[in-house]
Amino acid sequence: MNQDDLKRAVARAAIDHLEPGALVGVGSGSTVNFFIDALGACRDRVPGAVSSSEKSSERLRANGIPVLDLNEVVAAGRPIPVYVDGADELNAALQMVKGGGGALTREKIVAAACGRFVCIVDASKLVERFGRFPLPVEVIPMARALVAAKLRGLGGTPKLREGFVTDNGNLILDVSGLDIVDPAGLESEINQWPGVVTVGLFARKGADVALVASPEGVRELRPR
Repeated sequence: MNQDDLKRAVARAAIDHLEPGALVGVGSGSTVNFFIDALGACRDRVPGAVSSSEKSSERLRANGIPVLDLNEVVAAGRPIPVYVDGADELNAALQMVKGGGGALTREKIVAAACGRFVCIVDASKLVERFGRFPLPVEVIPMARALVAAKLRGLGGTPKLREGFVTDNGNLILDVSGLDIVDPAGLESEINQWPGVVTVGLFARKGADVALVASPEGVRELRPR
C-alpha cells in the first residue's frame, strides 16, 4: 500500500464514527480530502458540514454536501457531535502538531465547537516527541519580526512561509529546531504573545480518538 492508499483507508474508517443525521466538523489537508470524498458517497446521512478551510469547503460542495456557517450553527444551538481532521505529528497522549496546510486557526475554532475530535493519520505521523515537523505559528503581518525574535529566544529557527497567506489574511512562521518537552505549556506561552493568532500545537485539548492506518490495517488509539 502506498501513502494515498493508507490515507484512503483511514478516511473511510472515520465514516463509522459519525452520527447519522448529524452535522460534522471537517478539517483540512490531504487525508481529509479522502474523508470528504468518502463523505460524499454517503451524503444522504449528512445534512451538512462546518469546514475549517476554503479548500475543504470547495471539496465538500463538489461532493454535494452543504457547508454551513459556524456562527449560524452555534447561534441556533445545533450540535456538531464529531470533528474529523488529520495531523502533521501525533503523540501517545493524542496531542498534535497541525498547520502544515496553514488552516490551524480555523481548525482549532471548529474543533472547539464540536463534541469529539477524531484524528485520522497514517502511521508515519506517530512520534514520541514533537519537533521533527516545523511548528506553524499564524501571526498578524505587522508582528512577524517581533514573534520571530521571541521564537528564536526559545531556541527555534522561524522561517516565513513565502507566498502564503492564510484564509484569515495572516502569515505563517514555520519553526524548526524546537525540542518540545511540554507541548501544553508551550502552546499556552506562545498563544499569549502579542501578534500571535494561534500556534499549531493542539495539546491543551487534543484528539479524543485517533485512527491510524498502516499496511496491517487501521487501528484505534485512545489518549495515554
